[in-house]
Amino acid sequence: MVDITYTRPWVYPKQRQAIFNDSRYSLIEASTKTGKTVGCIFWLCEEAIKGRDGQNFWWVAPVSSQAEIAFRRLKRYLPRDIFEANETLHTITLFNGACIWFKSADKPDSLYGEDVWGAVVDEASRVKDAAWFAVRSTLTATRGKVRIIGNVKGRKNWFYMLCRKAEANEEGYHYSKLTAYDAADAGVLTYEEIEDAKRTLPENVFRELYLAEPSDDGGNPFGLSHIDACVISRFSGNTPVAWGWDLAKSVDWTVGVALDEYGQVSHFHRWQKPWQETIENIIQITGSTPALIDSTGVGDPILEALQSKGGGNFEGQKFNQSSKQQMMEGLASAIQQKLVKYPAGELHNELKEFEYEYTRTGVRYTAPEGMHDDCVCALALAVRHYGLRHAGKTSFNELMSELYG
Repeated sequence: MVDITYTRPWVYPKQRQAIFNDSRYSLIEASTKTGKTVGCIFWLCEEAIKGRDGQNFWWVAPVSSQAEIAFRRLKRYLPRDIFEANETLHTITLFNGACIWFKSADKPDSLYGEDVWGAVVDEASRVKDAAWFAVRSTLTATRGKVRIIGNVKGRKNWFYMLCRKAEANEEGYHYSKLTAYDAADAGVLTYEEIEDAKRTLPENVFRELYLAEPSDDGGNPFGLSHIDACVISRFSGNTPVAWGWDLAKSVDWTVGVALDEYGQVSHFHRWQKPWQETIENIIQITGSTPALIDSTGVGDPILEALQSKGGGNFEGQKFNQSSKQQMMEGLASAIQQKLVKYPAGELHNELKEFEYEYTRTGVRYTAPEGMHDDCVCALALAVRHYGLRHAGKTSFNELMSELYG
C-alpha cells in the first residue's frame, strides 16, 4: 500500500467548472492559451489516481507530436517516485498500477479494442470523426468519462456538432466555452497580448483562436466571400510590376503570378518540369521585372542560378512557420480589402481550399492534406514584393492605401 496526499494544482473558476464537473461528456470550445490542455492533464491524472491496477486512461491528440507534449508535461508535474514512464510507448504507469497512454488519432483503426476508464480528446476539431468513434467505443464497457477539448475550426466537423448537442443540455453532457478574455480575467493571459493578436491576425482567425467563435469558412483564413469578391473576368494582360514564384518540390508545381500596377493578376504560369528548364522559363517569362522567389530548401541553388543567369531583379524569400504566417496574413488583408484581383481557375480554387490551424508554436497555414498551395504562395510572394518594391513602402497595406485612397 502507498499512501499519498494529492492537492489539485490551481485552476481558475471557469476552468474548474469546464473540466472538473460530474458529467460523463464534457465538451470545451476554447481559445488558445486558456488552460484547457493543462487542466485536462490534471483531470486525467486524477481519474487515473482513483483507478486500479490494469485500468487504462487515454490522452488522444491529432498526431503523435501533440500527444508527446502532454506526455512530457505530465512527467514534469508528477513526483518522480510515484510513476514509471515508458518512452517508447508513451505511457505513464502510476503507483496504483493504472496506466495513462498518450496516443495519436491519425490511424483510427488502431484505437479500437481496449477498455478505457477515462479519456481526453485533445484538439478535437482537428481529430478525424472516425477516431472519435473509436475512442467512444473503448468507453462502452467501463462507462468511462471523457473530456473533449479544442479550438473551434469552422462548423463542418463532429466536434462542433457534439458541442451543440452539449450546449442544448443533452443528458450526460456538459458544455463550456473558454475565451482569451476569461483567461485574462484569471491572470493567465494579458489583455495586451490579446489586443496585439487582434491587430495582427485576420478577423476570422482571431475570432476562432481567441474568442472561440466558429466561422462559416471552415478555417479558411481569407474568408470565402472575400475570395469570391476579388474575382475578375480574366487576367489583365497589363505589364507586370512584380512577380512571385513558388518553386516545385517533388509532386508540387512551379507557379508564377504577376501583378500589374492596379493589383490585378496580369499573368499566371503553372508547370512541372526539370530544374534546368524551369530556370530558363522563369528567366524568359520574368524578364527584368522584380521577382520574389521561394528560396526554401531546394530553392536556394535555383535562386543562385536565376541571379547568375538572369540578373539582379530576383530576390529570395525563405518560408518557415513565422514568415509564412506573416505573408498569409498580409495576403488575407489585401483580399479582404479587395486590393488584389484574379480570375477564376486554379488560383481562385486554391485560395478557397486553403486553411489554417493553431499549433503550440503559432498559426500554421497550409493546403488540406493531398492538395496544393503553390498558387496561393506565389500570389502571396507577388503581393509582398509589390508592397516592398513600390515607392519605398514597407507594407502592402501602405502601398494600397496610397494607390487607392
